[in-house]
Amino acid sequence: MKREVSSGGVVVFGNAILLLKKYNGDWVLPKGRVEENENIRQAATREVLEESSVKGEIIKYLGEINYTFRNNTETGQELINKTVHWFLMQTRSMDCIPQKKEGFIDARFVHVDRACRVARYEDERNIINKAICEI
Repeated sequence: MKREVSSGGVVVFGNAILLLKKYNGDWVLPKGRVEENENIRQAATREVLEESSVKGEIIKYLGEINYTFRNNTETGQELINKTVHWFLMQTRSMDCIPQKKEGFIDARFVHVDRACRVARYEDERNIINKAICEI
């Protein structure tokens, strides 16, 4: 089984959290793979910037989530075990631009009361709840 390590951020501005809308309509938190020669903190801030044009400043580590998924390849399906490290971040601006080349069609700051209802995945909703408790 292949292993992947990713990192992402729960970015807050006031009482709102940054969410990104994928082409399929799912709202998600910004995250992505940790690249060679970078640590999980660097990857989190880079991915937030790449996917949303938001410059996030890390406040604290929120924890990790683990899951397994199937990825379609040219030779069939590959099973991947993924670990995602999450950071609570803050930003000084609500300006955000979804990166279409990254697969996003919208980016916006959603009020904390609504963010958990909008987020597509349960593990991300749990991380959002954890972040809200830290704000």
